[in-house]
Amino acid sequence: MATAERDLSEMIAELGLDRQNRATLGRMVSHGGLAHATEMPDGRMHAEIRIVPDQLVWDPSILVMPHGGDIEVDLFNDDSNTHCALMPSNGDSQWIWLPVYSKGKVHLNLDGPGYYWFSSNVGNDEGRGLVGAIVVQGDVPVQGRLDRPDQPRP
Repeated sequence: MATAERDLSEMIAELGLDRQNRATLGRMVSHGGLAHATEMPDGRMHAEIRIVPDQLVWDPSILVMPHGGDIEVDLFNDDSNTHCALMPSNGDSQWIWLPVYSKGKVHLNLDGPGYYWFSSNVGNDEGRGLVGAIVVQGDVPVQGRLDRPDQPRP
């Protein structure tokens, strides 16, 4: 869950997500909070994401992975409506049905740094659906970098 003691805008600024394009994530994702994935002893990561009752928002809506790799995500639908989750993963996206008051689990592989979007694509959910992002920290490998001038870093 999101850290209650810290202001969400502080956490977004700490990650540098409030700079390029004037807070792309800060403006596009309805803030259900920000949380960091937990790294397990075997190297895999774990996180929990909930659908907040009557708010049409994920909690957290921004999940941060410290590096690329495998992550297991427990999804909870605490809402009185049925939803689903369309989650990013290398090779093929993962889709899971989330009936009312249910729990599901997805195993994802996100091996490169960047922003990965996830959503509930069932119904219209008040015109936009539930939208969230997984932020994978780290640098692009040398062989994958574009030949362009150095970019500003936070």
